[in-house]
Amino acid sequence: MKKIRAAIASKNPAKINAVSSVIANLELSVDLSAIDAESEVSAQPFSQQETRQGAVNRASNALGDYDFAIGLEGGVYEMEGVLYLCNWGALAAKDGRLFTAAGAQIPLPEEIASKLHTGIELGPVMDDYANESGIRQHKGAIGILTGGFVNRGEMFSHVVKLLIGQYQRDSD
Repeated sequence: MKKIRAAIASKNPAKINAVSSVIANLELSVDLSAIDAESEVSAQPFSQQETRQGAVNRASNALGDYDFAIGLEGGVYEMEGVLYLCNWGALAAKDGRLFTAAGAQIPLPEEIASKLHTGIELGPVMDDYANESGIRQHKGAIGILTGGFVNRGEMFSHVVKLLIGQYQRDSD
């Protein structure tokens, strides 16, 4: 079996764990490397489009000589006056194919949304809101907002499954 060389375009433990846990369940031999790749979007993406573009840029910037690279990006967007949490993923393949997928979305409490509108990033806002530190590295905003029913790694794992599913379908 050919060993696939893949990259996760992040050093964030929640994102690395999301990708590695999905890959561990595949019937593939994958050598996964964590690459610190730039999103080339705002530190706090503020639309579905910007969040998706951040994931695409991360995957493309991490690809290098790998068979494929996965970029994951969290952001927020406004709909009907309510600010929502969103997340996007992209898988860039060395043959030029690009796959994207989005995952869970949940409204943010006004207390959090109002701080984001002042220009503060979600990570520090959530740390303050939950009186914890490093939330983006493990449970994420989604973990706080769902009372622990869904954490950031699980949320991104779902997106990774969508990406790898498209990649495998398109490779047959």
